[in-house]
Amino acid sequence: MSQIAIVGGHGKVAQHLITTLVARGHTPVALVRKEEYRDELEGKGALVRMLDIEAQDGAAYAEAFEDCDAVVFAAGGGADGNIERKRTVDLEGSLKSIEGAKQAGIERFVQVSAIGVDAPLPDDTEDVWQAYVEAKRDADAALRDSGLAWTIIRPGALTDDPGTGLVTLGESVERGAVTRADVAAVLAVCLDEDASIGKQWELVGGDTPVADAVTSA
Repeated sequence: MSQIAIVGGHGKVAQHLITTLVARGHTPVALVRKEEYRDELEGKGALVRMLDIEAQDGAAYAEAFEDCDAVVFAAGGGADGNIERKRTVDLEGSLKSIEGAKQAGIERFVQVSAIGVDAPLPDDTEDVWQAYVEAKRDADAALRDSGLAWTIIRPGALTDDPGTGLVTLGESVERGAVTRADVAAVLAVCLDEDASIGKQWELVGGDTPVADAVTSA
């Protein structure tokens, strides 16, 4: 059994991940900025610790990661059109998570990114989308260069449909949608599968069972 720190612990993917990790015998540690989330997440089986992604520094992240065996960065700046939060959450939150993991002596790090963020953006790209893509791209590059035992999962368009347990996973896949529950299932399998270390995979819905998709990718 492992303790898994989840940065962005009240997010939609994170909440599915909490349930999945508990079912797999792990203890999720949900890191959140609002005390009001505690009862809900503890009810799902998580330990809850406070962490303000934007206001706190790497040392505070390291403290929040205490006694954890791995870190999952699943935070996002939201869809409210706030360009600044793409930098302070999606990029700087990831950088501080990497720093905190190193300070805490944690090697395993799994990051949720987005499909296609290394591709050039058209000239007419909206500012908010450009900021989001650049934040995810730069966060992924930093993690790849971190020296940690990393895995990067880049999902397609996220949906709240029920999980199917069937996905398409690979270094480059055709764009499509994927349920948040299936993203969480892939993250959980990756945490248990050392063969996923050092891998960056795109993820959409498909017809391959999650465990088979991870081992064959």
